[in-house]
Amino acid sequence: MLTSTEKLVSVAFSTFVAKPIGKEKIQLKPVTLLTEQDHVEHNLASERRKVRLQHEDTFKNLMKEGGKFDNPICDDEEGTVSTRGTSVQSIELVLPPHANHHGNTFGGQIMAWMEAVATISASRLCRAHPVLKSVDMFKFRGPSTVGDRLVFNAIVNNTFQTCVEVGVRVEAFDCQEWSESRGRHINSAFLIYNAVDDKEELITFPKIKPMSKDDFRRYRGALARKRIRLGRKYVISHKEEVPLCIHWDIGNQVSLSNGNVEALKSLAARSGWEVTSAVEDVGGIQIKIYTLEEHDILSVWVEKHVKRPAHLAYHLLSNFTKRPLWDPHCTSCEVIDCVSEDDQIYYITCSVVNNDKPKDLVVLVSRRRPLEDGHTYVVAVRSVILPSVPPSPQYVRSEITCAGFLIHASDSSSCTVSYFNQISASILPYFAGNLGGWSKSIEETAASCIQFIESTNDDGLISIL
Repeated sequence: MLTSTEKLVSVAFSTFVAKPIGKEKIQLKPVTLLTEQDHVEHNLASERRKVRLQHEDTFKNLMKEGGKFDNPICDDEEGTVSTRGTSVQSIELVLPPHANHHGNTFGGQIMAWMEAVATISASRLCRAHPVLKSVDMFKFRGPSTVGDRLVFNAIVNNTFQTCVEVGVRVEAFDCQEWSESRGRHINSAFLIYNAVDDKEELITFPKIKPMSKDDFRRYRGALARKRIRLGRKYVISHKEEVPLCIHWDIGNQVSLSNGNVEALKSLAARSGWEVTSAVEDVGGIQIKIYTLEEHDILSVWVEKHVKRPAHLAYHLLSNFTKRPLWDPHCTSCEVIDCVSEDDQIYYITCSVVNNDKPKDLVVLVSRRRPLEDGHTYVVAVRSVILPSVPPSPQYVRSEITCAGFLIHASDSSSCTVSYFNQISASILPYFAGNLGGWSKSIEETAASCIQFIESTNDDGLISIL
């Protein structure tokens, strides 16, 4: 009010259906696109529609995948809570001011009632005043009219560090249905909340411990919806790439190399990583995918167990010229500058995604062997700007802000390989489908990487070196 500063408060996309008078559907005229921004929004709307149309099948597949695993929370894990105390019920009577001239209840009124009951449910878990962060979905299944009693039932489904998902179900009863206890399911919604303390800092919610069959269904459903939200995030918000690359300076080589390694270690050490996917093998879970969201920055961690020694995995993965042999997204990789024994600069070209131009990158790869046995091998990657390799019109110059491998020996003949990537806008399309649940590209690439490492024997390693 005092500075006349405006800020964006919320963004929403609503889908309406033209109601026909007869039985035939109404065919709407195509939108006339006048500006470049019109074309961008039109294309994004098409992508969002694809996500919506495949949402139900994706959700079912993710629920089926999640059902392969037993109890998602260990019985002896400390700090877990039941959601039974978060169950809230509210009843509202639809009056004339709540309805339009046809007598149907305003959708916005129902949404407001749903938010009120969901807020109470979330507050019972955090013992603070929750703040609505986002709405995963408001689904209108049927109408209600003046005189109906609306019963709102809300309960916490799951928590994700500083977020909590609350599910709300609405049933409508006319007088006859009320007397027979036979309601109509007219609305469902899933609302995401944050909560802050007295210092305006986000509160971390306790983990949920499912108790009943319905608890497990809601718990897994929340996990599936979170994956779908992650996947559709890049099509809902069209973000331009903000250059973050550093200029390569041979005089500052040591500092840039050490900074590259420390950034990867720092990313791996952060708290808040959550499992979003796990592939089960004969010997147990072989590949796990974790995600971390910090201030709208999404990071991915892929963990895989390899039945080969750590030193062999390190030498194979740190030689990026071999990456096209196992990474389907990488079409070529060549050394531009062999700066030192442990630092090389590579030029990488990538495959086409979303019918766009192929992408290319110029990256610094810094590798470190452990000083002592049993410690971790490091292969850190980040983009750099090299004047001798300017952007090409045939490619979209992309960027890796922080990525790489951490390789830890399990024993003398096996190791755990962890791949990390702090995802930039330009490479998010390669990950989004997998995170959203409608693609298995990350798991397939990880499996290809494992096969590549395990199929290389010591003689093969000697020939590579």
